[in-house]
Amino acid sequence: MNMPSSTTKPFGQTATNVGEQAASAADSAIRSTQRTADEAFDALSNKVDDLRSQAAPLINRVSAKAEDAAKRGLEAMRDSSQQLREKAQLASESTVAYVKDEPVKSMLIAAATGALLMGLVSLMGRSRD
Repeated sequence: MNMPSSTTKPFGQTATNVGEQAASAADSAIRSTQRTADEAFDALSNKVDDLRSQAAPLINRVSAKAEDAAKRGLEAMRDSSQQLREKAQLASESTVAYVKDEPVKSMLIAAATGALLMGLVSLMGRSRD
């Protein structure tokens, strides 16, 4: 039987050393991967912060423009509404003035308009049946 010499390591010791080296290499690879992942997450976080700081003024400008557009729209509606009221008032005043100036003609026009509307209502009622 050959006995191991004092300069050679037993097989079990060599296997243990190889296992420890493999475990150490794996630990080193894991730490390196974690460091790389941490650096990537830090870079991504910084990029998100940069984008957020760049987007905030843009969002504020868009919001301000939308608010201005809404205000202009409301003002335009108010102006249009006021113009319609004024036109309706003028039409009412001119109608009253016409009726005062031409009472007989106004009555005949009103009667003819009423008869025409009744005829249309009657025709519509028949077409449904």
